[in-house]
Order: sequence, then structure tokens, then C-alpha cells
Amino acid sequence: MRAVWASGDAYEPYVGRWSRAVAAKFLAGLGVRPGRRWLDIGCGTGALSGAILMDCEPAEVVGIDPSEGHVAWATAHVNDPRARFEVADATHLPDGPFDAVVSGLVLNFVPDPAAAVTAMCEAAASGVVGAYVWDYADRMELMRYFWDAAVALDPAAAELDEGVRFPICRPERLEALWREAGMTEISSRAIDVPTIFRDFDDFWSPFLGGQAPAPGYAMSLDEGRRAILRERIRSMLPIEQDGSIRLVARAWAVGGGPAPSPKSQCRRNLAGGVVVVERPGCHAARPPTSSSARRSACSA
Repeated sequence: MRAVWASGDAYEPYVGRWSRAVAAKFLAGLGVRPGRRWLDIGCGTGALSGAILMDCEPAEVVGIDPSEGHVAWATAHVNDPRARFEVADATHLPDGPFDAVVSGLVLNFVPDPAAAVTAMCEAAASGVVGAYVWDYADRMELMRYFWDAAVALDPAAAELDEGVRFPICRPERLEALWREAGMTEISSRAIDVPTIFRDFDDFWSPFLGGQAPAPGYAMSLDEGRRAILRERIRSMLPIEQDGSIRLVARAWAVGGGPAPSPKSQCRRNLAGGVVVVERPGCHAARPPTSSSARRSACSA
């Protein structure tokens, strides 16, 4: 079953709303200064691009995605003159260089992740390269509850489970991709965000959109089998007395930078936003230690 990515209206209630929360935490660890040029690869509906515009004071944000529907949705909903969105894939990037090249929830869907990361590294010149993906195999809980129930009822569904299909979505695999692309100062970290659903319908309805692997599987079932799956999931979820459902969505983030050229003066440690001295005249910056120093999440 091939994942379909066409409708922003279907994507947003499924994972778009949770991606925005992850994006804010991801950007806070990059340490990119204001006034920089950003490239968002696989921008989807614009969750990461929107967070960059809100938090990082960029000069420009260019978002690319192979889905015309998602690009149209992002263009219509991200109203900022600093942003533009184009239809393109992860290995055919707009002209750079960019100061930061990032990607959210995309690498596992790219046919050749190694080629995509190499292209990101080349587009970044001496800048920052970072990405995050869902922890499908463990703490992306809304999907884990779905697939655990689906496989219990239909063992053949295991081959569609993102936790099985995408071994790339582990920190050691992501770090290896960055090393193979020739990057340095590589680090990874977990980003956890709460996913709070008003009630079971708020949890279940997005799976009826038919877009992405789990919703695609749900909608491939006949009405009777889908109802059995729905009730199996309902019986497994930790539903509160008020009907709400409180889960966690974990993403794995990785970052690094291209190997320094003779012209480069600084590299960044993406885990802590620390500038590392490469040549005389490049002044190191300490991690922020006060609330005033942390006001701008993306500035170093």
C-alpha cells in the first residue's frame, strides 16, 4: 500500500497539529541566528516553515514538497512575504546556498534518504543541517496504538506498520546518514510533545482521512472490519474519566553541519547551540543560562 500525500485538510488533524509542537522544540536546539536563509525540505502543509517564521526571524524561508496539494495548502495558509513554496523533490533543491537546511517528518518517505541528506549538506554550504522523524517503533503513541490493534486483528498488517517499515527512524541510523554525507558535529536527541485528544472521536476521526499509511489501511477495510478495529483501539487507549486521551508523540531529531571549508570560521554544535571556534577571530558563544538569554529560541 503506497502512502498518499495530497490533502492538507486531511493531514492537519492527523499529524500536522502535532508536528507544529515538535517543530518549535526542534528549532530551539539549532542555534541559527536571525536574518538567515532557510530551506525546508518536504515542507508539507508548512508546519516547520511556519515555526521558523514565528521563532527564528529569518530573511527568507523556501519550502519544497513533491505534493502539489500540500504546496497549495501551505501557500494559502502561511501568509508571510518572507516565505515561498515550490513543488520539488528532496534531491532537486532550489539554488543555494542556505544558512539552514531542515526537514520535518520526511526522510523515511524519501526513496533514497542518503541522496537526500547529501543534497541537504551541499545546499547548506557551511550552515546547519537538521531533521526530525517520528519514533514510530515506540513513543509515537497514537500510531502505536493503531498498529498494535491492527496487527492483533490482522497479522498481515505488520508489513504496513511504520515501526517495521522505517528502521531509519532511530537515532543511530539518523546519525549514520549524517556521517555518510560527510557532516561533522553530529548529535541526536528525543523530542516529546503531549498529544491530548478531547475524546475518542478526536482521536479516531483523522484515521478516516485515508492519507498516510495508517489512515490508508483503515480506509482499505470494509465497514465491518473497520468498526472492529475502532473498538479494539478504544479498548486499549488510556481514556480519562472526562473522556480525554492523553498520549505522547516522540520524534527523533538529528543535526550537524558540512565539514568546514578553508573559508569557514565557525561550526555549530546543534545539540546545545554552541559556536565552536575554528579560526582566530571567531568568538565562542556559551549556551544561554538566563531567561533573558533564551528569549530568542533560534538566535545564538
